Amino acid sequence: MLLVVGLGNPGPEYARNRHNIGFMAADALVRRHSFGPWRSKFQADIAEGGIDGERVLLLKPHTYMNLSGQSVAAAARFLKIATPDIVVLHDDLDLAPGRLRVKRGGGAGGHNGLKSIDTHMGQDYRRVRLGIGHPGDKDLVSGYVLHDFAKADEAWLGPLLDAVADTFPLLAAGDDTGFMTRVAHLTAPPKPKKDQAAITDITRKD
Repeated sequence: MLLVVGLGNPGPEYARNRHNIGFMAADALVRRHSFGPWRSKFQADIAEGGIDGERVLLLKPHTYMNLSGQSVAAAARFLKIATPDIVVLHDDLDLAPGRLRVKRGGGAGGHNGLKSIDTHMGQDYRRVRLGIGHPGDKDLVSGYVLHDFAKADEAWLGPLLDAVADTFPLLAAGDDTGFMTRVAHLTAPPKPKKDQAAITDITRKD
């Protein structure tokens, strides 16, 4: 069984914050793979379902970002889920908007939700890093992540969430590289069309 954790802050005032892209990704998985309804347990919203034969529990902690590990640990202990079978979906300032990386272990990179999970569960879990970009000044980070996505962000945000949901079976099967490659392909900007008139001019014979 996989425990898939979307990180964010509960409540409608935070719903569209950049910091809540993990919650948004979890919601996209529920929609795409027809999970059961969200319900409250383990200090979280949880939804159960399956992805290509793999049983999955999705979890969105109610504890606010800084205490996310409490909820994750409660679910993992009750369900006897080992740390390597936990996947965490979270925002990442160090990746450009719309980019995605998967890694196992390593530091929290200043992310308080990851720090809390590390404290309760150790570091040997997979992190799906969802790029939101950086405001350019570390003093602006708090305000940046706790503000809503800009309207212009919709151009990449929706396609990224859809690609994560559509391609998640690869990640569930342990193919992290294949997952990253497929998401990158699905979210790549369209290639510019060649100017057919220019081609005609070049190839025309007088």
